[in-house]
Amino acid sequence: MRRVSVVGNTGSGKSTLARALAGRLGVPWLELDSIFHMPGWTPRPREEFRAEVERFTAAGGWVVDGNYSAVRDLVWSRADTVVWIDLPRRTVMRRLLNRTLRRMATGAELWNGNKESFRFLLDKDESIIRYAWLKHAAYRARYREAAADPANAHLRFVRVASRADAERLTRNDRN
Repeated sequence: MRRVSVVGNTGSGKSTLARALAGRLGVPWLELDSIFHMPGWTPRPREEFRAEVERFTAAGGWVVDGNYSAVRDLVWSRADTVVWIDLPRRTVMRRLLNRTLRRMATGAELWNGNKESFRFLLDKDESIIRYAWLKHAAYRARYREAAADPANAHLRFVRVASRADAERLTRNDRN
């Protein structure tokens, strides 16, 4: 395991796991959100986004976290492992709500000057909470199907269904 894609629902712990895994493997880590969201939450143009990801994944070892379909073909064609975080919906929602409220209360900067605001809780079109709730089953189906798809036979899929699974993955030297 040297080139790893970490995927899963919003708030499932992708970045936390990816950071730890990159540290254990001694490879760089890229959080796709950090290069997709430009100042003012403006999306990076697709071609620029793909070019950044292509440059990063050209290396011999890396960990990338995120679900962006715009770059999945690049990441997965170069990856050897997909770590799929598949936690119960209640766990994801609890983590996401706590994380979002903490970031709003502290004014923590995420990427490129962006901060979470109350619209991420209240606005039905912008709510990260609503998005995660509605997308949970879709992400589960997407990655279950991807793991079974012969087109992905070059990838090892590792399903992380609990905190214990994540801890084993980040400390196990035989991955």
